[in-house]
Amino acid sequence: MSALPPDSGLAGHAPPDGAAPGTGGEVFARLYGAPLFAIPQDLYIPPDALEVFLDAFEGPLDLLLYLIRKQNFNVLDIPMAEVTRQYLAYVEQIRRRNLELAGDYLLMAALLIDIKSRMLLPVTRSNADEEVGDPRAELARRLLEYEKMKLAASRLDALPRLGRDFQRPCAAMDLCVEPLLPEVSPDDLRRAWRDVVKRASLNANHRIVREQLSVRDHMSRILRRLSSVRFMTFTELFTDGVRAGDPVAVVVVHFLALLELARESLLEVTQAEPYAPIYIRLSYIPSA
Repeated sequence: MSALPPDSGLAGHAPPDGAAPGTGGEVFARLYGAPLFAIPQDLYIPPDALEVFLDAFEGPLDLLLYLIRKQNFNVLDIPMAEVTRQYLAYVEQIRRRNLELAGDYLLMAALLIDIKSRMLLPVTRSNADEEVGDPRAELARRLLEYEKMKLAASRLDALPRLGRDFQRPCAAMDLCVEPLLPEVSPDDLRRAWRDVVKRASLNANHRIVREQLSVRDHMSRILRRLSSVRFMTFTELFTDGVRAGDPVAVVVVHFLALLELARESLLEVTQAEPYAPIYIRLSYIPSA
């Protein structure tokens, strides 16, 4: 190579950046600060030293939904042949890298192949009016439900989160707070006293006294009343007690006394016809 003429405008200039003086080459890398102008012949890079994942999927349904939405396919009318081909191609890539991870994806692949094969078989109907179900219906339902959950999860993830999108402010302050006692006015004391009296009035004691009632005593009363008359209606027998304000317990005991007298045949209870007044009289003639 001939030397450059002095007036070419390039003589005396420094070499370009990334090239060492006198080498004319490009620096590929730097090792411990020293430039490398060529790839070492004994350089060994393991096959799994670097892996680049352009798309990360959370499972078989996520991958299948991605393939369908990427090509604007209708979920309710999935072209099984094309989707199955693309799905198997991706599963083959996963299987080469990680066989354990490909297990779940292989299960979905088997399901896709099964649906595809059922769609190729002729449809047989046992009844003319029977509607034949679409083999893709269950898969479409699962995809739609998964898409709803995924959208809901993305909306929740978009919400501001403590520690990720913002931090809780913390400020340390050395303050000496003196307790401020409230001022009590006469009106406050009057209201407090009124509340105490009101609560005290609610603590009233109620004493229940058991009344001693005797059936024999009421039997004697009935006999004395009937001894002065020939007969008496059933209602008249209780009228005096009701007017006097006897409690229900007294009236009940009076009725039990009447039944006891009738059982012992000391009085008679008669009625001329149905729904007629009931009469009561002594079954014996009292002595004068």
